[in-house]
Amino acid sequence: MSTRHTVKTRGGTAVAIAAILAVTVAGCGGGGDKPKAAESSPPAGKSQGGTPSSQPSNNSPSPTPTEVLATVNGELGMTLAINSAVRDAGGFLTVNGQLKNTGTKPFTSTAAWRGNELNGSGVSVAGVTLVDKAGKKRYYVLRDTEGRCLCTTGLTIIDAGQSVPFFAQFPVPPAGTTQVDFSLPTFATATIKISG
Repeated sequence: MSTRHTVKTRGGTAVAIAAILAVTVAGCGGGGDKPKAAESSPPAGKSQGGTPSSQPSNNSPSPTPTEVLATVNGELGMTLAINSAVRDAGGFLTVNGQLKNTGTKPFTSTAAWRGNELNGSGVSVAGVTLVDKAGKKRYYVLRDTEGRCLCTTGLTIIDAGQSVPFFAQFPVPPAGTTQVDFSLPTFATATIKISG
C-alpha cells in the first residue's frame, strides 16, 4: 500500500512540475518582438508550396544547389539538374542534383529509374550509370552490405512543380578522368565534370 501511495505522489509531482514548466515557457515566449519577415519565412529546408507527397530517403545528402553542371529532360515534364560530381576522401564519386516535375500532373513513373534493380532498394535511382569514354568503363551505383544502393530511395510520386534532391555514389574513376556521361533511365544522357 505504501508503494501505491509513493507512485501517486511521484505522478502528482511530475504533473505539477510539468504545469510549472509550461507556464514558465509560455511566459518567456513571443511578445511581438520578432520582425515580421522572420515570422513569415519558411523554416530552413521547407518550401512554401507545402509538404511534398514523396520524401526521398533521409540518407541522401541534401546539397545546396549553387552550380548546375548539366540539365536534361525526361518524360512527362520531368527535368534533372546535376549540381555536383565530387571525389570523396573515401574513394567514392558522389553525384548530387535535383529532380523537378515541370508538368501539370503528379509524376508516378519512377520505377524505371531503378533500372534492373532486383535487390532491396525499392523505388530508387539505382539505375543510373556513369560512363568514362576515355577509359572505356561503365560505373554502376555502389551497394551496401545488404545489396541496397547508395543512392536516393523512396521516390514514388513527385507532384507537379515539386523538386526533390537526389544523390548516387559510384566507384571513383581514375584521377586522370575529368568528365563522365551520366545516364538515368527515361532521361537524356548528360556529360558532367568531376571535381575534387
